[in-house]
Amino acid sequence: MPLFPNYDTLQHTLGSPYRQGPSSSRANASGPTPYQARLELYPAYSVIDDAKNKAQKLSAEATKEFEAASQKAQAKAGKMELYSGKYYAACTFGGMMACGLTHTAVTPLDLVKTRRQVDSKLYKSNFQGWGLIYRTEGLRGVFTGWSPTFFGYSAQGAFKYGWYEYFKKTYSDMAGPEAAYKYKTALYLSASASAEFLADIALCPFEAIKVRMQATIPAQYTGTLDGFRKITAAEGVSGLYKGLYPLWGRQIPYTMMKFASFETIVEMMYARLPGRKSDYSKAAQTGVSFVGGYLAGILCAIVSHPADVMVSKLNAYRKPGEGFGTVTSRIYADIGFRGLWNGLPVRIVMIGTLTGLQWMIYDYFKIFMGFPTTGGAPPPEQAKQM
Repeated sequence: MPLFPNYDTLQHTLGSPYRQGPSSSRANASGPTPYQARLELYPAYSVIDDAKNKAQKLSAEATKEFEAASQKAQAKAGKMELYSGKYYAACTFGGMMACGLTHTAVTPLDLVKTRRQVDSKLYKSNFQGWGLIYRTEGLRGVFTGWSPTFFGYSAQGAFKYGWYEYFKKTYSDMAGPEAAYKYKTALYLSASASAEFLADIALCPFEAIKVRMQATIPAQYTGTLDGFRKITAAEGVSGLYKGLYPLWGRQIPYTMMKFASFETIVEMMYARLPGRKSDYSKAAQTGVSFVGGYLAGILCAIVSHPADVMVSKLNAYRKPGEGFGTVTSRIYADIGFRGLWNGLPVRIVMIGTLTGLQWMIYDYFKIFMGFPTTGGAPPPEQAKQM
C-alpha cells in the first residue's frame, strides 16, 4: 500500500545487515529466520549487558585488590588472634574510623538539628536553615563544628568499640558459655554501657565545644583549639565537663540500644536467611551489617532524643556555677515535655544513616584485618545438643 514504506526503504533506513530474499532461500540461509529477534533494533539490551559485564569485571578486580591489600596488612601486623591485644587494637582503630568519619560527614545535619533544638523558631525546615546559613556564612558555615566533631567522635568511637569488644569477652568468660548465650542480651547491654561510660569521658570536652559553636550565631570559637583555650580560661577544665551527666544520660542508653539491638537484629536476619553466616560473601555480610545498623539506629534515636535536647540546651544556656538539677528544671519549664522531642524526625534520619554506616565500616575493617563480622554467632555446641 502507498501509505507504508516498502521493504527496501526500511532495510536502508534501519541499516540491517541481513537481506530478505525469497522464502525458499531464507529457510536455508545462515542469517536469522523471520521469527528471530533482530538485535540491531534493540541496542538497549547490548548496552545493559555491557554495563553489567563491566560492573562484574570491576567488582572482581576490586575484590582481588582488597584481598591483596588485606593479606599485605595482615602480614605486616603479624599473626592476630581473636581477643588478643592486637585484636582489641584493631577494633579500637576500626571504631575510630567508623565514628569519626561518619559523624563529620553529617555535620550540616547536626548543625541545623542543634540550632532548632536550642531555638525551635529559628528555622522553619532543614532546607530553609541550610539555605540561610549558606547565604550568610558560605559553605564553611554549613560545616560549623566539624573539627570538634571529628576529633571528639573519633576518640569516642575508639573507646566505644574497643572497650565493647573487651567487656563483651570479659563478661562472657565470667558467666560461662551457656549462661552467656542464654542471657546474651543482658551481656550486650552491660558491655556496651561499660564501654560508653568510658567513651563519654573522652567525648565530653569536644562535645561542649561543638555545641557552643553550633548553638551560637556567629560561632563562639574558630575551631577546636580556640574553644579549648577560651573555655579553660573562663571556666577552668571543669567547664569542658559540665555537660558530662546529661551526656551519659544520652549516650549510655543510646549505645546500649545500638549494640544490643544490632546484635539481635543481625542474628535474626541470619537465622531467617538460607544457609549459615559463613556461606555469604564479605560484601553480603557488610550489607547485613548496614541494614541491621540502620534499624538499630532508629531505635537509638528515639530512646536518646530527650537527653540529646537537654545536652544541646544545657551547653548553650547553663550559667556559671548553676547546679545540674537547677538548670535541668529551668530548661524543662521552658520547653515542656513536647519540647524534648523537637527535631526527632531529623535525628532519626541522621542516626539511622550514621549507625548503619558505622557498623558497615567497622565490620569491613574487621574483615580487612582477617576477623569475622559482628553478630550472628551460632550458639555453643552444648546448647545445640540440648
